[in-house]
Amino acid sequence: MTEGRVVAGRYELAALLGQGGMGQVWTAYDQRLDRRVAVKLLRPDRVAGVGSAEEVDELRRRFVRECRVTAQVDHPGLVTVHDAGSDGDDLYLVMQYVEGADLADHLAEHEPYPWRWTVAVAAQLCAVLSAVHAVPIVHRDLKPRNVMVRPDGTVTVLDLGVASVLDSDTTRLTHTGSPIGSPAYMAPEQAMGGAVGPYTDLYALGVLLHELLSGDVPFAGSTALGVLHRHLYEPPVPVRGLRPEVPEPLEALVLRLLAKDPQSRPSCAQEVYEALVPLLPVPGGPGPAGPLDPTRPFLRPHAPWPDRATAPASGPVAPPVPRVPPRPDVAGAVDEVKRLLGEGRITQAVDILGSILPAAAAEHGERSPVVRILRKQYAATLMDDGQYRRALPELRRLAADRAAEAGPADPQALDFRHDVAQCLEQLGEAGAALAEYRAVLPGFEARYGAADPSRVFAIRHRIGHLLLAVGDHGAGHQQLQALLWDAERVYGVQHPYPAELRRALAHQRELRGG
Repeated sequence: MTEGRVVAGRYELAALLGQGGMGQVWTAYDQRLDRRVAVKLLRPDRVAGVGSAEEVDELRRRFVRECRVTAQVDHPGLVTVHDAGSDGDDLYLVMQYVEGADLADHLAEHEPYPWRWTVAVAAQLCAVLSAVHAVPIVHRDLKPRNVMVRPDGTVTVLDLGVASVLDSDTTRLTHTGSPIGSPAYMAPEQAMGGAVGPYTDLYALGVLLHELLSGDVPFAGSTALGVLHRHLYEPPVPVRGLRPEVPEPLEALVLRLLAKDPQSRPSCAQEVYEALVPLLPVPGGPGPAGPLDPTRPFLRPHAPWPDRATAPASGPVAPPVPRVPPRPDVAGAVDEVKRLLGEGRITQAVDILGSILPAAAAEHGERSPVVRILRKQYAATLMDDGQYRRALPELRRLAADRAAEAGPADPQALDFRHDVAQCLEQLGEAGAALAEYRAVLPGFEARYGAADPSRVFAIRHRIGHLLLAVGDHGAGHQQLQALLWDAERVYGVQHPYPAELRRALAHQRELRGG
């Protein structure tokens, strides 16, 4: 990869910004739109555990899907995704070019970091995380190097979804047995290989705030394993012991964010934001100290731009035209959906299915076979598109209707409840997902048994990871250990699946032993 290379026939690489083991980040020139962009290049063959052609192809498909989901998030504090795809051996992600300094450099230049700046940065990050978690997406690698402070003081989050590109399952360990993320900012459940969720990003936010206030991360060490062990078992040092001028409510909030048990942390980024509001600077107060002052957006919100909420003088704004108008031709809509799905245009297929369902129900009746089929396709397509929050009520409705007709042990009802559990897990509702998986497990055992043990093993695997996520490490370890014994009995000790389980269990034992 060299200066002057044109990626995808459009983006001319200009200057190398940074590189790691799996790829590089460049400033580039968009020849078509005459603008500067940032281009991240990833090499699938350098991702740990990805070696075969099939695994490389799967990573490429996953990359495009994750970039599409990431591009759905619209927030001024999130770097804009312009384009994504593959070029030769590389995967590329084209993003908005952000001027300013990353938060790690900003801290180094202004140490000790003013606590009011810390509050302003944290409030902006909470606004971003609220939008991201609503999709739902979990960042997994929130840290100062992934946060930019722009000249006007606004904060921009980078690398959203890149970690999930490298790991198709948000809760699964990579093939090397190491969880995605940076050890210094890694939540205990993430270190143990358990399910991750919004609560995982909130822990990383707590680490980041501790670092800004104290000048160092709460848990450091000479090895990654030692750092992870401290995350699991050592309490953080309260920041007021290092900087007495820090307000007590801010110290208390940092300690809550750093709770070992996810259930003891704030429930969401919105709750963290509300706790920060009393500590934020008052609009109209003394002006910011200069450029790259993160209090500026609160002191002079959006200055010098006018208030965009004011309606234009020409009259009221016409209501927006729906992207996909209702279509009475149900059969034609189904054919169109099939064509779009065949072309990989999932988002457009979702819109058509969502718009045609009311018309189909009015024409055929809510309980008609055609409406059931459409609703099943709609829920499945929403899941394929990563829209778990929208898929969840559809799946719950399908599960309840089928159970009412055929009983709770009906195979279709169990499948719908299994998908409900998947949605809950992706949405970060670990406790609810755990209960749902446990409820469907007996039915799957009776249905598949020895005929297809992989289906049963997959549910037991999820239960083990979710137990780790909710902080029940002992039960999670026992669950995975029992699963390992059964997998070895069915597949043999040399099979890749038991080998993966052994690596995960060994990783947990190392963390427990320090």
